[in-house]
Formats: sequence, structure tokens, C-alpha cells
Amino acid sequence: MPVVPRNIPARERLIFAMDVADPAEARRVAETLGDAVHFYKIGLELFMAGGYFELLDWMVARDKKVFVDLKFFDVPATVGAAVRQLRNRGVTLATVHGNQGIMEAAAAAKGDVKILAVTVLTSLDRGDLDDLGFACDVEQLVLSRARRALEAGCDGVVSSGLEAPKLREFIDHRLLVVTPGIRPVENRPVDDQKRTVDVAQAFENGADYIVVGRPIRDAADPRAAALAIQSTIAGVFGEEEPR
Repeated sequence: MPVVPRNIPARERLIFAMDVADPAEARRVAETLGDAVHFYKIGLELFMAGGYFELLDWMVARDKKVFVDLKFFDVPATVGAAVRQLRNRGVTLATVHGNQGIMEAAAAAKGDVKILAVTVLTSLDRGDLDDLGFACDVEQLVLSRARRALEAGCDGVVSSGLEAPKLREFIDHRLLVVTPGIRPVENRPVDDQKRTVDVAQAFENGADYIVVGRPIRDAADPRAAALAIQSTIAGVFGEEEPR
């Protein structure tokens, strides 16, 4: 499956998952990474720490792109109202996780924010889906949710790179595919991500963006780890390697 061409600078295709304890630590990490990372995902841990929107504004003021990963799930009117609060703040992407009504409400309220629907979390495998009562296989569930997300007016989905080829084969190519669970090296037994791919494979399978957390955050030299991933991405897209 060839890489899907889009007008996305290669350096912005890496999204760093800023999963740290508080905004002060987030700022420190961002300053350490510098120009090695241009796109950040900020999620629930930072939201619960306080100062979330101040951190968002701090990143936007430094020309960083921001992915608000709060996986909104509530009655549609509440989700729509929550998404509306993100408009005109410099937010690029935000996630929702729910049924058709929830996705439609988010899409209707999105303004300048691109809405991503979560398909199947990369921390889940077949056994987990059995526990949750889903009789279909992972791939069919991802495809079904992606179709419904497009029908609802969402801009894309969050999906494992393992299912990305089928998304490109069977779903409209307007769909943005954001792939977490990226592991540049062999997955460790203590890792909670189960359905993983490496950097090059994710893009070759059809991802538009990848989300990387631990392999950068836990590296001895996080900036060097991020630059190594950026170099791989540049190679995939035939662009000049970052320095």
C-alpha cells in the first residue's frame, strides 16, 4: 500500500505524546526537544493536573501544533459544547469516542478544529474486545467505526497502523489516519500497547501522522530519539533529513 500523499510537511507528521505529570514538566520537555518536535498531543493526565489551557496557549505561542486528546464521550449536546470551547485557540486535532450522535455533535461544533474519532484503542487486542462484548474482529470494527465517523462529518480516525491499509483500501481517502502505538524498537513486555507498528511501516500502511510517546520520553537523549524518528520520516517521504 503506497503512502497517501497529502500536503503535510514531513516534520509535522510526528506527534509527541506529552504524557507527563504536570505543565511545568511539559514545558521542560518541550524546551528540551526544541525544533525536533513540532506537534504535541496533550491528554488526560495533563488535563487533570490543572493549567491545561495555559499549557496549550504556551505551545501555540511557540508555533507548535496541538492535538487535544481528551476522547470526549458524553451526551451529544455536552460533547458539542465541549468541542466548541476549543475553537479559535490554535488547536489542530481533537478526539471523540462514542456513537453516531456524539460524533455528529462534535463535527457540527468543530469550527477550525479537525475531529478524530477513536476506532479501537491500540492497547486492546482480541481478548480485550471479547471482554467488552464485541463479537466482530478488530479489523471489521475499525472499518465500521471509520465509515460511521466519515458519515458523521469527522475529519479522520485514530487507528493502529495494522488496520491502516484496510482503511485506505475501503474508506474514502479524505480520511485522516492518526496512528499511535508506534514502537521504533521491539515492544517491551511491560508496555501496555499491544497492536503496534514501527515508524516506516505506519506510513507505508497509509498513516498521515504517528503518535510517539515512551520511545522519545524515556530515551537517554529524548531530542536525539525524536530526531532519529524525524530522519526516518524524511526518508519515507523523500525530504531532506532534519539536523
